[in-house]
Amino acid sequence: MFVLNRVILRSINLKGQKITGSATCTCAFSCSLQPGNVLQHSTIYPQSRTITPKLLSYQRRFVATWSPLGTAFNTRPEKKLSFSLGRQNVGLFKIPELTEFSGFFLLQQQVEAETEELVKEAAGNARTRKIVQVFDQLSDTLCRVADMADFVRVAHPDPQFAHAAEEVCMNISSLVEMLNTNTSIYEALKRVLIKGDEFGMDEIDQRVAELFMFDFEQSGIHLSKENREMFVRLNESILSLGTFFMQGCHQPVSVPRLALPEHLQNVFSMDGENIMVTGMFSDNPNDIIREAAYKMYLYPDQQQLNRLEALLAARATMAELAGFPTYAHRALRGTIGSTPERVMEFLELLAERVRPKAVMEVGQLERVKIQCGSNPKVEAWDASYYGGIAKHDTCKFSNQELAQYFSLGGCMEGLNNLFSALFGVTLNCEEAEYGETWSHDIHKLAVKHEIQGILGYIYCDFFERPGKPNQDCHFTIQGGRLKKDGTYQRPIVVLMLNLPRPLGKTPSLLTPGMVENLFHEFGHAMHSMLGQTRYQHVTGTRCPTDFAEVPSVLMEYFALDQRVLSSFARHWQTGECLSTDVLKSMCQAKRMFSASETLLQVFYSILDQVYHGRHPLEKSTTEILADVQNRYHCLPYVPGTAWQLRFGHFVGYGAKYYSYLMSRAIASRIWHTCFKQDPFSRSMGERYHKTLLAHGGEISPNMLITNMLNEKPTTEMLVQSLVNDLDRKY
Repeated sequence: MFVLNRVILRSINLKGQKITGSATCTCAFSCSLQPGNVLQHSTIYPQSRTITPKLLSYQRRFVATWSPLGTAFNTRPEKKLSFSLGRQNVGLFKIPELTEFSGFFLLQQQVEAETEELVKEAAGNARTRKIVQVFDQLSDTLCRVADMADFVRVAHPDPQFAHAAEEVCMNISSLVEMLNTNTSIYEALKRVLIKGDEFGMDEIDQRVAELFMFDFEQSGIHLSKENREMFVRLNESILSLGTFFMQGCHQPVSVPRLALPEHLQNVFSMDGENIMVTGMFSDNPNDIIREAAYKMYLYPDQQQLNRLEALLAARATMAELAGFPTYAHRALRGTIGSTPERVMEFLELLAERVRPKAVMEVGQLERVKIQCGSNPKVEAWDASYYGGIAKHDTCKFSNQELAQYFSLGGCMEGLNNLFSALFGVTLNCEEAEYGETWSHDIHKLAVKHEIQGILGYIYCDFFERPGKPNQDCHFTIQGGRLKKDGTYQRPIVVLMLNLPRPLGKTPSLLTPGMVENLFHEFGHAMHSMLGQTRYQHVTGTRCPTDFAEVPSVLMEYFALDQRVLSSFARHWQTGECLSTDVLKSMCQAKRMFSASETLLQVFYSILDQVYHGRHPLEKSTTEILADVQNRYHCLPYVPGTAWQLRFGHFVGYGAKYYSYLMSRAIASRIWHTCFKQDPFSRSMGERYHKTLLAHGGEISPNMLITNMLNEKPTTEMLVQSLVNDLDRKY
């Protein structure tokens, strides 16, 4: 019944990808990263160019001035002296118990005590309020500690805090498992849904109660005691296998140095007599090195293969135990996709419509290879590198050149102006109090509405630091909800990015890909801030995965609109605006090879559906990979490789990887229907806010989309939206 927060990660964008770091999007949602999780943006435009006079014309005539928001984010964060005399430690996230790491165990005790009282209230006969209110308070009690601890365990630089948070996460997870098999509160909820609540229920109460029941049934509550116990064991096994599989996704490959041809022996990192291959070297200019790295890094590892097969088998058994034909049927219940059959219909029709365009793009890559003096046949390890060259020929400017016009402070001003225009909302810097943050370089934003006042808070953890996960994602720390006393619990979220730190007087300068990531994550954050729902169980991003990504993907359309970019793209020193021609070529380059990248996402998504379909599988996972790739992708499978063993999305997005494509289709429709004509339209912004964002998951996503677009999200509409995106000239 009770589902702890799903971290929203940076959604996939494979344009010029490279494989680095570790991660969780992303999300749902999303949304930051590598095949073990979310693939992170790499170089969209090659770096080796000199400064172009046209780009930086008259740059010495101007002096850049910034708003307080822009100044704050463009200023190098300095570590304050740790003199605490006269300063009260308010605790992490202003939680008084978290002035030190041991406070996590005090919070756990409080959760256990409050949970016990709420369970008694829900199951007893002396209830004085709606049962859905009791359940939501119980869910909030668990999530406010578990979700916060889940963030702290991965992000806090102090190992004592991180370890304490991890232990509390595990303990509360055990408590959640007990609640999910508590037949007393299950029966109480079931009675209300059948007979009604003596305190009344409106449509929102009914839906949230049904969602709690849905989560109960997903956890096997309706099973016999013996089968419930088996269900719990399977779930524990799945969690463990998922953890080990994720770790294996990031493991480097060790190969004896002398086993390689002499010309490759000194290319990769050395570990004694072995070379270590840490990625696919997608941006290396040497075809042979890219080929060698690809084949070595993706060489099948038997232990990792066993983990994946065991994970898929355990999921299939658990789904069948709960009464579902396949794990995909269980995972898709309640989503926009709704069933594996409808998802496959969407993916196969999209593949059919996109393939001709993708084949043409491969032909374009062949011509680029010929121009570079290489064999014209495009291989799997060629797309990123030669695609980057083609984009450079279109844009003409390097990432370093363009980044001079996208300081972090300037981008934050752009977001602030956009949100002010659309929603009447501003981002206001607040100085964090002593002990409130986990690192000295965190920016705290109060999100303020022009009428309602402060809606919530965003903690911006934007800069690289040692030990920090290399991922871009959105964490819910506290969900918004209407409290028992009539006041509103403000949402609190963390946005985590990995931007370059300011150096001296030079601010953090963002590449176009980083700008897009920033906008994407703020799409999640504003969903959390503007989703002022009655219940935290359905607030903001607490909704189906294929809907949670819609607001964040929609923000990517704003990030690629020349009118939006021109409102804040200016040189960090001189204030010189980026020319219209440069912006146009930058956006054109960004959209190149969209068809082949869409087809690649279709291939990933279909593979995910097949893996989570009928079991036992008819072939090995590698044989299935080869079949699906050869059928649906525009580049053939490379024998002797096992790409699926590096794809960590099977853990967090099992049977739901299609969500990014479906979310993009909906976001595209919203953009072209509502914002393409005027990306700063207040009337459309208010409609988007009131009709879609404000409701989180308290109304079914299909109904929200229908209300927003005045049309139902049919398969044909979704597919055609993506195809139209490929045809449009922006």
